[in-house]
Amino acid sequence: MSTDKSWTKSLFSGIWSVLNFSRKLFFNIIFLIIFIGIISVFFRDNGQIGVQQDSALVLNLKGDIVIQKHAIDPFEAFMQEALGQADEKPEVLLQDILLTIDNAKQDQRIKALVLDLQELNGAGLDKLEQITQAIDDFKLSDKPVYAIGDYYTQEQYYIASHADQVYMNPMGWMLFEGYGRFGMYYKSALDKIKATTHVFKVGTYKSAVEPILRDDMSQPAKEANKAWLNAMWTQYKNSVAHARGLSPSNFDEKVEGFMVKFENANGDFAQYALDNGWVDGLKTREQVLQELVSIVGKDDSPRGYKHIAFKHYLHIVNPPLPHMSGNIDKVGVIVAKGTILNGEQKPGTVGGDSTAELLRKARLDDNIKSVVLYVDSPGGSAFASEIIRQEVENLKAAGKPVVALMSTYAASGGYWISASADEIWAAPSTITGSIGIFGMFLSFENTLDYLGVHTDGVGTTDFAGMGITRGIDPKMGQVLQRSIEHGYDQFISLVANERHMSKDDVDSIAQGRVWIGETALELNLVDHLGYIDDAISAAAKRANLSEYDVTYVERTLNSSELFWNQLFAKASVMLAQTQFAQSDSKLISLISKVTADFDNVVKLNDPRGVYAFCLTCDI
Repeated sequence: MSTDKSWTKSLFSGIWSVLNFSRKLFFNIIFLIIFIGIISVFFRDNGQIGVQQDSALVLNLKGDIVIQKHAIDPFEAFMQEALGQADEKPEVLLQDILLTIDNAKQDQRIKALVLDLQELNGAGLDKLEQITQAIDDFKLSDKPVYAIGDYYTQEQYYIASHADQVYMNPMGWMLFEGYGRFGMYYKSALDKIKATTHVFKVGTYKSAVEPILRDDMSQPAKEANKAWLNAMWTQYKNSVAHARGLSPSNFDEKVEGFMVKFENANGDFAQYALDNGWVDGLKTREQVLQELVSIVGKDDSPRGYKHIAFKHYLHIVNPPLPHMSGNIDKVGVIVAKGTILNGEQKPGTVGGDSTAELLRKARLDDNIKSVVLYVDSPGGSAFASEIIRQEVENLKAAGKPVVALMSTYAASGGYWISASADEIWAAPSTITGSIGIFGMFLSFENTLDYLGVHTDGVGTTDFAGMGITRGIDPKMGQVLQRSIEHGYDQFISLVANERHMSKDDVDSIAQGRVWIGETALELNLVDHLGYIDDAISAAAKRANLSEYDVTYVERTLNSSELFWNQLFAKASVMLAQTQFAQSDSKLISLISKVTADFDNVVKLNDPRGVYAFCLTCDI
């Protein structure tokens, strides 16, 4: 028997040794393949990306335009590109686009700018406006700008309209949808699962919790949303119409008026766009190619004309290796993009602790003399917002001026963290205000009761045992509502103090109502309208700086992180670009939207359950 046991033990030990060896061998082979791939990329063409004389810079932007990318592991990003896997949600930095266009204007090797925007997804109107300003500045060099596309979305066309020539495929289409705010409402769904909703809020227009409480948008929310959406749409129309030399009345906002022109175009979207002056010509891809070849010359690339793509040109003008500046005075830029959550958060989300740490880092850096807090956030945790604002106060106390710059959004908590800055700048289209707070949670005592599950016990106080299985006592609800009212008073008191207004005046424009930047200026919620360069100049002026560098303050990487970031950044930019077919399933998009709505609520982590958040600021 003992011999059998010994033999069995030896058998399993042998099998385990073989499996363990196979596992190590497999991963070693994978590592070797990756290592060889990286080395081959580095030595391909001597690792040089060149710009041919008389080339076109192709602005082929892929994904959403942002002021800060979501954090992604550099190895994962490299492997996605190396293996031809599409990034689920690609992003392009606004500052990279502006740098590229500005450099191309001065680059004698660049003869033309081509706007190929077919893979551009979303961007706030403030970001689109800055890109078009850069394009208009580029045109001062007398280099032509071409917009080419099979079709144009509303965001794509905003940029394309500033080209010298706008071409669209004869089978293409474009339609101005305007701006709208249409969300999904879940009250009936929650009723069906017998969930109990507990909401505590202040503000007539604080509609962030309406999707949980109602099956439709309330009249006050419709009123407020229509006001800022109309103002933003007017900005869009004026800019595009001016760029094309047309009247803003040329936009067809009613189906009846559109149909008259559409019938005249024989139901052809492309012909409709041409007849109404939105495009300069309907050209096939081959016709576009031949025209570009006549300007910059032919080459053997897939595009067929001499060019350099945006990503490759960016690598030349702004290589991934860090720029080491000397002891010159600096204006520090700290980005606060995304939902404001408590604690440490990765880039792309605002963490109360992590963003406060960046502000503290700027305060302790003797070379940084002033700071721009670059906000692109609909808000979130009230506690985290206050932690960040306290660090703004600490910067000011240290003698370093702070200028807040509002990007696409700076609403609710986004306004909270901006309020104490020495100056507040906003884009004309910035979505801001939404000064109000709420608390909310769901409990499932009725759901569990339906399933035959019950909660019972004893506690030493009236507060013991609160939770999702028992709900809350109405008396405890009064406590929470009073806490929310205090938080609202705290918010409007903060704004009143910082903006030199009375609390009554603030309350009259608060109540959770959303405004756009140009209206916020009239209401004294912001000081100036402008963009990043304006805010940086204002910060430098407040610090009495005549010569200075601009530095983006980011989390300091350790030596290992820095090495791998640089390695994979350099390797990935040299890989050949692959076109990906992305799923356009409407059902998948709808499911993703529902999931995202609930995720926006679930991930909120304020320790008191109090939020300054504008869920309805999306358009």
